[in-house]
Amino acid sequence: MENILKHLGSTIKKARLASKLTQDELAERIGVTSRYIMALENELKKPSFDVLCKLIRILVIPADSIFFPEEEHTEDTKEQLTRMIEMCNERDLKIITATVKAILETN
Repeated sequence: MENILKHLGSTIKKARLASKLTQDELAERIGVTSRYIMALENELKKPSFDVLCKLIRILVIPADSIFFPEEEHTEDTKEQLTRMIEMCNERDLKIITATVKAILETN
């Protein structure tokens, strides 16, 4: 279990940095303290199920990479984008659609 928690901490930190979020910003989005985020990333703190689900969704972390750290996981940009789109509401989808259409028209 310690190996999974160590991997989880580094995965969270890597995803947070890739999302350009500070520990404070991530903590605010999840509803915890920044100290809690630091403990998850650095001190092998075990998150509650609720917090883990929020981390996976907000940071767009593939769940397999958390629960099966020994396996190599490669996720391309399209797969990550697809997962993010699935989390959008109707208003967001309209904005995304308009943006993609504008990009395609300029190419």
